[in-house]
Parts: sequence; C-alpha cells; structure tokens
Amino acid sequence: MPHCNKKMLSFFLTTKCNLCCRYCYNAEERKNTEEKDIPLDIAFHAIDWYFETNDSRHIRFYGPGEPTQAFETMKAITEYAKNHPNRGEDVTVEIQTNGVFIDEIRNWILDNVNIAWMSYDGMADIQNYNRPINPKYSEAFCGMTSAQVLENNTRWLISNRRNRNLMVGARVTITNKNNNLQKEMVDYFYSQGIRYVWTNPLFYSVGKIPVIQDPDKLKNYHFNMDEYVNNYLEAYYYAKAKGLFWGSFLTVNFDGKSYYHCRSCTPLNAPHITTDGYISACDMVLLGSDAYHMDVFIVGKWNANTNSFEIDNEKIHALNERKSTNLRHCQNCPAQFHCGGYCLGEIVNETGRLDGQNMTKCNAIRTLFKELGECDSYPYLHP
Repeated sequence: MPHCNKKMLSFFLTTKCNLCCRYCYNAEERKNTEEKDIPLDIAFHAIDWYFETNDSRHIRFYGPGEPTQAFETMKAITEYAKNHPNRGEDVTVEIQTNGVFIDEIRNWILDNVNIAWMSYDGMADIQNYNRPINPKYSEAFCGMTSAQVLENNTRWLISNRRNRNLMVGARVTITNKNNNLQKEMVDYFYSQGIRYVWTNPLFYSVGKIPVIQDPDKLKNYHFNMDEYVNNYLEAYYYAKAKGLFWGSFLTVNFDGKSYYHCRSCTPLNAPHITTDGYISACDMVLLGSDAYHMDVFIVGKWNANTNSFEIDNEKIHALNERKSTNLRHCQNCPAQFHCGGYCLGEIVNETGRLDGQNMTKCNAIRTLFKELGECDSYPYLHP
C-alpha cells in the first residue's frame, strides 16, 4: 500500500525533548520557541473533526519534541479518542518516540499503543554519539546513556507484550557514522527482538530559508548516497534471509502504485495538529505561526471564536496537484508511480518549490527500483 494511503490523525504533542540529537532537524526552531504542549481542548476538537470527516480511527503521537515528555496529555488524548461515541472502540494508536522514558510510561505504552517506532540509530556507541541525553534530564535516568535506557525499554516491551496487539520497531537515521554498518545493525536489532526497521538517509535541517539559499548548510552537509544504496541492498537481502524487514524511506512506495509520494499531498486524510493550534501537512513543519518557507504545508488553523478549524482550500489544492503526473522531471522515470516525486517536505525545504527536485535522491530511488522492483505490501508502513 503506498505511503500516502496511511490515513491517520497526528498530534505534535510538545516542544520539550530529553535528548540532544546532533542532527535534529528542528533544534533551532525549538530553541527559539517557548516550551509548550498541545492544548487539550484543541486536541479533542481535532478528534471530533477528524472522526466526523474520515473513516480512519488511527491516531499518532510525534514531535517536535519527545512525545512522552507530555505523558499526561498523551494519556488524555488517547482516552478521549478510545471513548469517542463515533467508533472510538476502533481506535488504534501509534507513537514515534526516542524510547528514553521511565517505567510508568513504558507500562502505559504496553497496554495502550499498537505501533511503537523507536528512533534508534543502532549499536550503543553510535546511538550515544548521535543521540545523547539532554543534561537537564540525566538525573531522571540515574546517569544512564540513551542507549542503555532505550535498549532496556525495547527489550522489556517486546518480552512483555505476549498476546497484545503491539509492534515495536526501529526508525533509524543513517549518517556517516552508521552508513557502512547496516548489515551489522541488522544483527544488532535482531538480537533486541526487533523485526521491523525503517531507515532514513540523513536530510537537511529546517531553517528560515530554503537550503539552496544557505551556503553554510550546503557546505556542512556530508552524506554518501551511493554508499547508502549499496549498503542498504546488502543489508536488505541479509535481513530478509533472517526474517527481519529492512526498509528505506526511498522505497516507501515500492509496494504499490501512486502518483503521490506521501501524505503531505493529501493533508485532510492525514492532518498533523501542532502545539500552536495549526494543521500541518508534513512531519517537517511542526509549528504553524512561523513556518517561513515551509508555510505551504500549513493548511488550517484552530479558531477559538468559532470553535472550529479553518481550512485553506487553496493550499490543499496546490498540494493535491503535486504529483508525479504533473512533474516534468518524473515523466520518463521508471519509478514514476513508485516514488511520486519523492518527499515533498525535503524538496520544499531544499528548493523552496513544490515542483523542485533532488537529483541525488532521484538517482538513488531509480537504482533501488531497478534492483528491487515492485514488492508485496509492507506489513507496517513508514512512520
């Protein structure tokens, strides 16, 4: 099933985070913003609105900080959704978390979450380098490293889930630290009990201007995409032989045909509610009030006076029209309907254009599609 078919209501719960990831794509944005959790009244109204207008009953918790840092808010939203008179009994819950949380939160996830993606960069030395604990929170974890806490929580959830409907997987950022260790990471995650992994090549952080206008950002970005593709393919086949799924963000549409790459182009099917009360179409656009060159993704706003969400239909139409059948550079591509023009968030961040292109990613996707082709439906779609 193509990635854009993942229909769900996402909540950007909080701007607080207990890690200091070296490559965080929104660190500067959060640093310049007062810490805030999503207001419950807006979250509840979002559930009412989404359940009235969509058949999906899948809700998801995400950044811009670490969602478990707003634990009480997450619990309240889940309870409201699951007890909703409009098919609340059908609600399923997904979270993308850094996995660094206390036992109380771990126990709650075990009983209330169906899909838990751990942001997990592999073996302990890499994890601790890429994703160190924020010093403000080290006391809460008794001086343990992020790898130690994450490993403990992952193993505990997997070993205690028994007959619960809970999948615990890994979402891995591939940097130059772990690019050449993908096969070793397959063995590592397998030893942890994880059987589903999605990898994402490192991408540019989001700032106030497109990357193409930021010479420092262009100069400081280093990632070998050719190495990633070669190592990914080796790890993919190795993992498949072991019974582990090793996915890539470059292959999210290889299991179906679509002229859209992802849910950014169909925002009313998969809206993201921000901490400041806006509707975002993209995981990379986490605040609505100062979205700068990423404002094309802010497609709605909560109006407290009317107790309703105001929808910007012109922006939605513009996003709907961003499909591979309308993109000149996609017309003769063999992966046209198994890519959909690639990640729109990354493209707009890099080029400032809805019809922009990242040739490096295009070439990588073509290589992967030539090797792998169309495949069976993925058991768990990319988070």
